[in-house]
Amino acid sequence: MTDCIFYGGKGGVGKTTCAAATGLSLAAAGRETLVVSTDPAHSLADSFEADLGPEPTELEDADTPPGLESGDDAGGLWAVEIDPEARKERYEKLARALAADLRGAGISLSDAEIERFFAAGAPAGSDEIAALDLLVEYVDAGRWDTVVFDTAPTGHTLRLFDMPEAMGLALETAQSLRGQARRIGNAARTAVLGPMSMMAGRSDDEDESLESFRARLERARAILTDPERTEFRVVLIPESMAIAETDRLVDRLREAGVAVDRLVVNRVLEDPHEGCPRCRSQQARHEDRLAAIRETFPDLEVLTLPDLEGEVQGRESLAVIAARLPT
Repeated sequence: MTDCIFYGGKGGVGKTTCAAATGLSLAAAGRETLVVSTDPAHSLADSFEADLGPEPTELEDADTPPGLESGDDAGGLWAVEIDPEARKERYEKLARALAADLRGAGISLSDAEIERFFAAGAPAGSDEIAALDLLVEYVDAGRWDTVVFDTAPTGHTLRLFDMPEAMGLALETAQSLRGQARRIGNAARTAVLGPMSMMAGRSDDEDESLESFRARLERARAILTDPERTEFRVVLIPESMAIAETDRLVDRLREAGVAVDRLVVNRVLEDPHEGCPRCRSQQARHEDRLAAIRETFPDLEVLTLPDLEGEVQGRESLAVIAARLPT
C-alpha cells in the first residue's frame, strides 16, 4: 500500500526542500519514492538539479550523499512537476457534456455559459483539481512505496483539501440538471418521433465519466484522511506571523480529518558566527520562537532544520536536511 507524506505551509518556508530531502532519504532507505510538486510556482527541478516535466521522471542514479545511510537495496527516486494545463481538457469535457444535454432539452446556452456555471460550483482552480486527480493516479498505480507531495502555499493547500467535497456537490447539481434535461429531451423526441425516438437517444458514456470523476474525488478524500497511510507535515519558519498562520492551517486540516503529527521549523540559526552580536540576537529570538511554537502546539512533534545560508540545491545539500527528517 502506497504511503503519502504532504508538506504544506505558506510560501517561501522551504516545503520543496523538505519534500526533496525526504524523497532522497526514503530512496536511500530502499523505498521506491515519487516526489510531486503541486505548487504552480515549481522549484522541485532546481532542488534536484534535474530536468523535470509533467510526467514522473526517474532521477539518474548517483552515489548516496554523505550523511545518508544506504543499504544494498536502495530504492528508485522519481520526481514530477504537475502541469495543470495537461489535465484541463478532462474537466472541460464534463462541462461540454452538460451543455450538450441542456441544449438537447431546448435550453439555449452556449458552451462558455455552461462552463462558467460548472466552474462556479468549485471554489478552486484546475491546479487543485489536477493535484487530487493525480494523487489518486499515483497512489493507485502501485509503482511507488511512498509519494511525497510538495504542496502549494497555505491558501492553495486549503482549497486542495476542500476540493473533494466541493466538487462532489457541484457534480451532484450538474447530474441533477442533466437528468432533468434528458427526461425533457426524451419526452420531446417521443412526442415527435414515436417509437423511432429510441434511435435518437444519447449514450450513457458521459454519465459514466461524471460518475467516474466524482468517484476519483471521493477516493482522494479517503486517501487524504487515512492516518494509516497519509501524514501532513506543516513547515514554518521561526516568526510570529508564521506561528499564527500555522495554527490556522493545523486547525483547518484537523477539521477536514487530515492527520497532522509534526511541525518542521526551518531556517533556525543554530551556530552563530563568533563576534557577531546580531547573529547572537537572532539565535536568541529563534529560541524564543521555538519555545512559543512548542507551547502553541503541545501535542505535535517539533523538528528543527538549520539555516544553511543560501539555496538548498543538489543531493549533497539536501542530505543535510534529509538527515534531520524522519522517513
